Amino acid sequence: MGVHFHAELWIWDARRTETWTFVSLPGDISDEIRELGGPRRGFGSRRVLPVKRAVRKAEKLDPGDVAQVTVTVLDL
Repeated sequence: MGVHFHAELWIWDARRTETWTFVSLPGDISDEIRELGGPRRGFGSRRVLPVKRAVRKAEKLDPGDVAQVTVTVLDL
């Protein structure tokens, strides 16, 4: 299963010494993936995806920018 969407990059500010940048899966896509089954984590919360610094640099993305995201869900 492959999905495509646009999402804003945001910084997780729970750690003061490190910065982690993420995008959030839209609710409908998160629900579709959840329906496929597999292990459940995160208290049923919407999934987030980390965006590595190398990717942000190569694509010239900063927090607040909107990125085109492609996710491929693999069968395990």
